[in-house]
This record gives sequence, structure tokens and C-alpha cells, in this order.
Amino acid sequence: MKPSLFFPSPDTSAVSDDAEWRRTIRAGLLAYAFSRILVAVGAGIAVAAQAVWSRWNGEEPIGGATALVQVLDSWDGHWYLDVVRDGYPHSIMENVTYFVPDARAAFFPLYPMIVRALDWVVPGGPVSVSLLVNLVLGALFVVLLGATARALFDLATARKTMIIASFFPGSFVLSWAYSEAVLLTIAVLCLMALHRRLWLLAGVLAAIGTAARPNGVALVAACGVAALVAIAQDREWRSLIAPALAPLGFIGFMAFLRHHTDEDWAWFRVQREAWKEGTSFGATAVQRTLDFFLDPFSSPTSALTAASVVAMVLALWAAKKHKLPLHYMAYSLTVLVLMLAPATVTARPRFLFTAFPLIIPVARALRDDDDKWWPTIVIVLAVGLVAVNGIYGVRAAIP
Repeated sequence: MKPSLFFPSPDTSAVSDDAEWRRTIRAGLLAYAFSRILVAVGAGIAVAAQAVWSRWNGEEPIGGATALVQVLDSWDGHWYLDVVRDGYPHSIMENVTYFVPDARAAFFPLYPMIVRALDWVVPGGPVSVSLLVNLVLGALFVVLLGATARALFDLATARKTMIIASFFPGSFVLSWAYSEAVLLTIAVLCLMALHRRLWLLAGVLAAIGTAARPNGVALVAACGVAALVAIAQDREWRSLIAPALAPLGFIGFMAFLRHHTDEDWAWFRVQREAWKEGTSFGATAVQRTLDFFLDPFSSPTSALTAASVVAMVLALWAAKKHKLPLHYMAYSLTVLVLMLAPATVTARPRFLFTAFPLIIPVARALRDDDDKWWPTIVIVLAVGLVAVNGIYGVRAAIP
């Protein structure tokens, strides 16, 4: 009997299996802790580079913990923290740009709501709280992903899944003031609930997740596919509860903005005007990948795009060989489509990381290599994690 996704199996091997599982968790958390040190190293490199630039321009550089935190709450973190402090705008200017406060309407509410609530009881201010929330949720996500891999395959796969998830370059979002840690934790719990056909729980979790980030709508696809499978196999019509509830977070946020700003489709206008977001149907990702292979040192953005596309192809190859349940694949493929579709910010390590179920078949494929490639892969991921933080920290590419 395989262990369940939430609780250990009651069979006779449970005691020894649970002891090994506890050792596996410790290994995963140790990897996660070390990977967070690497994030700090990458951010520190960015701080040093910025200090050199400041001195070159005759300015006094910012140093110490303040400079490090400024890296970790930059880019999207800046906007989320604006929402924490000031809420959403009551009106959005015409021809809104990235450089005005009204642009914060583009950012979904769940993460800033959590940070604002905890800021009332946790000392240190919203920046410290935002980083602490993600640090804790990141550890929880890594363990839950390991539990999923254990249930779908085995303990060895679970161990490698947690290590890959910890060191994957896109995991920097678990330490920055970004909303992915919230989404990923909710998403893995939702997929677990779907696996056990806990339809109401899965639907509620999906509804919460779709209020976290735009690509949280992948949970709607997961719920829909899981429901179709349950109906086809067992005529379990109750499964429709999950997809019915799943989009309510997204719909609720759109309705809130409509009421709050007195403007229809406010979020879509901000995306279009401030971020110049359009759709290329994957053409941008292909072009940037080709640019990298034609001239590898021309652009950090092209390098990150190419690395993400190559990693995506390898992950899909592993998923074809070591199959996941259909609702896991539905979630992952939807995330990938949403990653490749935009004309501006396309394939990135953090978007690929959001398709986290694909880490599991990669870990399963590596389980059988007798550790021939394993040390090299971990080193490459660790170096990539440091490099990505450094690149984003000096604003050499958009995360």
C-alpha cells in the first residue's frame, strides 16, 4: 500500500518507512536552508556590484543588511509592499505607466493581505514580515512537494525532489517579497486534495490560490481535469464542486477592482498599459532562445529564457517517461502555456518553478542514475541560483 498524500500508511512497514521519511525531511530542509544561504550570497554579490557602481558615480553606497533587504524586496516586491502599506488605488490614471503608484492594481491581493494581517502581530515592519512569510512557506512547500513525490513514487524520489526544488534557480522567489511561495504552498495542497478526491477542500484551496497570482488559474484546469477523470471512471458528479469553486478567487479580485476603481476590466488595462503586456504565442521565447544560441553573451535576458526553455523541454521529457496523474499535468501545462504566451516577460526560472509537479519526474529519472550525474546537477543548480539572484539584483534582466 502506498502512503497517502497527507498521512502515513497504516501497513506493517509504516514504522520503518516513517523513520526513513523523517530522515528524508531533514535532508530536504537542510538543502532548503543551504539554498537560502546561496540566495543571500547572490544578493550580496548584487549589493557589492551596486556599491562599485555608486562609488564610480561619486555616490555613497548603501551597505549592510539594508542593502541586502533592498535586493530581496525589489521588482515585484516593491509593488506588493505598496499594496500592503496603501491598499489598492481608488482610480487609475489614463495611460498608466510602470512608474506611477496606480500600477499596483496589477498585483493580486492574497500575499499582501497575509503580510498586512501578520504585520499587526509580528514585529519588524512589513518588509521583514513579507520575507519571513516566504521563508516559512518555502520550507513548508518543499516538504509537501516531497510528500507528493513519496506518494507518487518512493522515498528516494522524494529526497531528490526536495533537493532539486530547493536549489532550482527559480526558487529565489521563496526568499524574495514575491507571491509565489503563497501560491505554491496552496497549489501543492490543492493537488494533494484532488488526488484524494476531497472535492470541497480542493475547490476551496483552488479559490484561495487563484487570488494569489494570475497563473493561479492553472488550478482551475487541474480541478476540471480531475473532475472529468472522476466522472469518466466512477460517475462521481460531486467532483464538479472543485472546478465550480476554483475560479472564485480570480473572479472576486476582478469584481473588487471593478467596485473599488469604478472601472470595468481595470486589471487588464493596467497590464496592457503599464507592462505593455501582449501575446506572442511563444514567439518571444523562441526568438530569445535563438538569440542566445547565436550570440550567448549578448543578453542576460536571452540566456535566462534559453535556460528556462531547455529545462522545460527536459522536464517534459522526464514527465513523458515517468507519468504523473492527469490533474498534475493539467496544472503544469497550463502554467507553461501562460509562461510562454506573453510578448514581454516570457520563459523565466520563476515561472518554470511554478510548474513544480514537473520536478518530480525529473527526480524520478535521476533516482536511477546511480548518482553519476547527481552531484554535477546539484552544483549547476546551486551556481544558477546564485547567478540568478545576482543578475536580478543588479537589474540586468527582468525576473
